[in-house]
Amino acid sequence: MTSQAADGPETVAASRRSRLTPEREQEFFDAVLEQIRECGYDAVTMEGVAASTRCSKSTLYRQWKTKPQFVVAALRSRRRSRLGGIDTGSLAGDLREAARAAGRWSGTDTRLLQALGHAVIQDEGLAQALREAIVGPEIAALRRILDRGVERGEIPAGHPALEYIPAQMVGVVRARPVVDGIDADEDYLLRFVEAAVLPALGLTEVPRPPSEG
Repeated sequence: MTSQAADGPETVAASRRSRLTPEREQEFFDAVLEQIRECGYDAVTMEGVAASTRCSKSTLYRQWKTKPQFVVAALRSRRRSRLGGIDTGSLAGDLREAARAAGRWSGTDTRLLQALGHAVIQDEGLAQALREAIVGPEIAALRRILDRGVERGEIPAGHPALEYIPAQMVGVVRARPVVDGIDADEDYLLRFVEAAVLPALGLTEVPRPPSEG
């Protein structure tokens, strides 16, 4: 009996999967997400991704048996926050920097969310992966920013606005393309933070009326 036979089909399949380098795997993930943004989820095929990445269909099918499995894996490969490194030393500064960062990638993520819209409704696994990849990390990072503000004594732990700020900041990025037909860019999000978020937290000074005499 050969070692391959002794290992069994599951071990052989795992060995085949392990031959794909992380860099090559990420190339496949990037390709499928970009095709979803450009063409929509329904138009994307494993064959199309194989052609764009110059690989065989069998390579993709060995790794991921179906398109939904492939897309879920691609989404989960992005499960990290782009707001995680923000720490300016003040809560107001952190929220402004978070607005700038969100504005830089809002268009890319918005197109992906829109392209996955109907498929997400039909596939709970896809919906969960989308929340884990895009929404969850940003909410968690914003909560850490707020927690640091509490630890520094900038706002009280029981401030009623704390519960809503992460959803507000993530929500306005998703909502503006629907409401206004354009992305929430850096300028828009900075103005939102200045006009709505910081006042809600009591982090802006109310202008004093000019003195008389």
